[in-house]
Amino acid sequence: MTGAEFIAAVAALHRAGAEDDLCGPFLSVLPVTSVAISTLGDPLGSETVCASDSTAARLEEIQLDLGEGPCWEAVRTGRPVLEPDLQRSRSAGWPVALTALRDARLGAVFAFPIRFGTIDIGAVDLYHREAAAFPEGAVEDATVLAEAVARQVLRRALAGVDDALQGHSQDGNPYSRREVYQASGMLAAQTGAGPSDALLLLRAHAYAAGRPVRDLARDVIARDVDFTDHTDSAR
Repeated sequence: MTGAEFIAAVAALHRAGAEDDLCGPFLSVLPVTSVAISTLGDPLGSETVCASDSTAARLEEIQLDLGEGPCWEAVRTGRPVLEPDLQRSRSAGWPVALTALRDARLGAVFAFPIRFGTIDIGAVDLYHREAAAFPEGAVEDATVLAEAVARQVLRRALAGVDDALQGHSQDGNPYSRREVYQASGMLAAQTGAGPSDALLLLRAHAYAAGRPVRDLARDVIARDVDFTDHTDSAR
């Protein structure tokens, strides 16, 4: 990578429009095989903003479904999380996600927090199919790129919140998790659980059934799965 290439990547993130690829600039200058960017937790909700390929999208979905993983740790601590050899990692902070990412045959993951002012927005996840060290200089570059993308991620997340509040469809976003929150609301009504506990129950049932949370959410919305009867398991 040359200095000019890095400057071009930063510039591309700063001038990105609503439909422009936010993952490509990271992939073009960093030693990784795939990239995903997600918002995490309050106040914007948890949803993938972009993924460089289907593998990155699935790895991101694993972390969002479980509510734990390197991206969550990066947001919580405000520091990069570097796992150069995931298959041999002894990280105890996200044991369920560690097992799931290992099962997905992921070699390495490097998560960088995204903040805008005092707002914790989410994280950039940099994936490598093989175990690989992340050079010190690359950590600095990824941090600068994460800072550059923050405004764009915040803008897109707020646009999604506005659309949801106005009842507009988010069908244009292939990573939308609106149905997850709709299903957790139905589950709350069926079980009497609070919103946070209902989402936790949905995640737990999906994990027990070995299914993505979005798949189970679709069944709840279609009333193919009803949690009113607690003897009915997620199919």
